[in-house]
Amino acid sequence: MYVCMNMEQRRWLKIAILMSLLAMSCSRELKVKHKDNLPVYNHTIATTLVEYASAVYLSDLTELFTWTCSRCDDLTEGFEVIELIVDVEHCLQGFVGVAKDLNAIVIAFRGTQENRYEEAHSLNNLSYRIGLKILYWKQLDLNYPGMPDAMVHHGFYSAYHNTTIRPGVVNAVKRAKKLYGDINVMVTGHSMGGAMAAFCALDLKVNHETQNVQVVTFGQPRIGNSAFVAYYSELVPNTFRVTNEHDIVPHLPPYYPHLTQKTYHHFPTEVWLYNAGFGSLVYPVEKVCDDSGEDPSCSRSVMGNSISDHLEYYGVELGGDTPRTCRIVMDPRVAEYRCARSRGEFYLVQRSFYFCRKIEDRIKHSKQCHLEFCLAGLVVWFLLEDQPERGHP
Repeated sequence: MYVCMNMEQRRWLKIAILMSLLAMSCSRELKVKHKDNLPVYNHTIATTLVEYASAVYLSDLTELFTWTCSRCDDLTEGFEVIELIVDVEHCLQGFVGVAKDLNAIVIAFRGTQENRYEEAHSLNNLSYRIGLKILYWKQLDLNYPGMPDAMVHHGFYSAYHNTTIRPGVVNAVKRAKKLYGDINVMVTGHSMGGAMAAFCALDLKVNHETQNVQVVTFGQPRIGNSAFVAYYSELVPNTFRVTNEHDIVPHLPPYYPHLTQKTYHHFPTEVWLYNAGFGSLVYPVEKVCDDSGEDPSCSRSVMGNSISDHLEYYGVELGGDTPRTCRIVMDPRVAEYRCARSRGEFYLVQRSFYFCRKIEDRIKHSKQCHLEFCLAGLVVWFLLEDQPERGHP
């Protein structure tokens, strides 16, 4: 059977065939580009790292250092803590260790000490304090070193770079690599801990030539402008920011799309967790957003007004285990050791011998901060503003 076509019909047929071939070609090219150049979100890694982001909040350093803590579940079994870093003056805490099942060094940072006790008793006050803290720090923007036009959040930058945290993390990573070789590095944290995780990953990449760095954060605020985002994304492309429903913190500091150079801007890639459906037909969704960092169809499409969404990710509790305190505790069966002047900054480092001391901290600038602990198989290194006279334990 033959179909007769005039010249006009043949011309349109040729155009249609050409368009189809172009579409197929573009489709194949985009698919290859996505596979080769863009990181792939891994649900298993995210749901494992959230356990570390939760555990780092614990105030019982004995359980945390020996990895017998109440939040250390089966997903993190066998984790070896290399170093636990605590800065009591600034209420900061983090750890570095090795997860053999991930074949990776894991670095986790604690966020601000907000918890469900405060949520239940003063939701409005908690929202106000979180927002006020971030917006206040917004007025103290500074240039990221070595990157013209890149502005970053002064408070979050300083929390990592200008405290005990950075040297502790860098030294621990070096020791871990000596023990386990050049394995991957995974950095995680929740809330402010997520902001510190991003600065840490960039620091390891730029200043310490660390390869294979992956970042997964939870409920992270914005930390820099669009120039910083471009810089960060090029150097640490394997980054995923997980946001949950109406979590308030990822909406802070505010994003103003018409002020491209002045406004804070998220880096990619966001993974938005939300519930879809109606009534009893509700199911959880993990949406991997676009590579802009500010996908209008993801968490930006809803109001950021929930503290409860901020304090739980993948069903895992994230937040302090005691109400509004920097208190940290370990086994008190110790000998006496007193410092004339201490800023309350120390490392807990794995060692093969018994070392046990009790520290009575005299911190004038940190409220509700107390130290009582015994270290079995650990060494405590104090960073002092002045070298005090020390007695013998």
